[in-house]
Amino acid sequence: MKRRPIQRLRRRLVVAFTSFTLLIATVFGLYSLVFMYAVEDSVFNAQLTREAKAQLAVHAATGRWREPGDAAIRLYQDTTAFPSDLQTTFTQEPWRSEFSGNQGRHYHVRRMDPPPPSRPAWLIAEVSSQLAVRPIRDGVVALLAGTALVMVLLAILLGVWLARRGTRPLYSLVAHVEALPLLPQTDTALAAHFDDDEIGVLARAVDRLSARVAAFVAREHAFTRDASHELRTPLAVISSAAGQLLHEPGLSERGQQHLQHIRLSALQLQQAVAALLALAREDEAPPAAQVRLIPLLERVIVEQAPLLGARPVEVQMTLTDDAALCAPEPALRVVLANLIGNAFAHTPLGHVRISMEAGELSVYNSTGSDASLGHWPDPRPFEKGQDSLGSGLGLEIMRRLCDHHGLQLRIERHALGVRAILRGRSHATIVHPS
Repeated sequence: MKRRPIQRLRRRLVVAFTSFTLLIATVFGLYSLVFMYAVEDSVFNAQLTREAKAQLAVHAATGRWREPGDAAIRLYQDTTAFPSDLQTTFTQEPWRSEFSGNQGRHYHVRRMDPPPPSRPAWLIAEVSSQLAVRPIRDGVVALLAGTALVMVLLAILLGVWLARRGTRPLYSLVAHVEALPLLPQTDTALAAHFDDDEIGVLARAVDRLSARVAAFVAREHAFTRDASHELRTPLAVISSAAGQLLHEPGLSERGQQHLQHIRLSALQLQQAVAALLALAREDEAPPAAQVRLIPLLERVIVEQAPLLGARPVEVQMTLTDDAALCAPEPALRVVLANLIGNAFAHTPLGHVRISMEAGELSVYNSTGSDASLGHWPDPRPFEKGQDSLGSGLGLEIMRRLCDHHGLQLRIERHALGVRAILRGRSHATIVHPS
């Protein structure tokens, strides 16, 4: 069943649109409350300002203060005479002009400074009975909250509609791309389904990219097809002819050495070609099955025996008759040929031991040093040991080949030898195309 893509982009658009609307509603709601309180305070401050101007004018003319004209305003010439609920707060914060008292009382204070040597006086307006915002504040807040909720709901609906409308071409392109076949085609024709906009530009770019990839894959398939025939056949002929020439009578010792070198080089090329062609294929890794190891190892040992030459190397194989690995047989043969061939080629004397324990196939060879390993398990291409005659790509190729076919390969260094350990696929392993 095809999995429906997660529409994160639409969700993000809706969340962003809704969040912005909620932010705007909150900000303007706060501004509305602040504006209401500011207007109310400005009315009281205007009353005190008018009374202060009149008081200062009378004081300048008569040298005395008069009774305020507004009944809600009181004149005080000493702060100790302030109302008790105002006096404490005013003493702590004398720079303020607005104070809250007990039992809902609310004060506005205005200081008057006549010319010296007259002492200052204070006008205090107790305006709790004149407050207009406080009685309606809860209703206003409820109205603002309800309005904000309605706007948020409208924003969600509008955001969903805009997100679907705006992202529909993009998700259509995603659906078309997901419907493309696994192997690229030279003509996907995605651009024909879209307008000449940003999505159309992206669709044309995907069409061009798909055409380029299809051309690359076609060239790769042509190369692997031609190389499989054009390289394997001549190498097999060279190896066979060199083996027959070695038995020709009258051949000089130097000529035998040259022919043996040609035969070994041809064998190494055959292994390299088999590994590279296995990696170059785009096909999915073949299904794995239990492969009996003894017949396969016997064939591989016979094929790789020329790499030993005349060196005093003992080959030991200690496996039970039912020893097997779960792996694709063609890939397993290529891997074993490279591992055993590498062991034969890098064993100057001593032994090569092939064994199996706990479901792992082990190939151990005594080398006297581990210089030929490079930086395994993360080998660097073209890096090799000082005694190696190869190109330095063997371990890297083996790693990629094992990864492609779901095999597990690790190399262990020892004091006087190297051990290659190969584990087959588990039955639950799923191998994807490389």
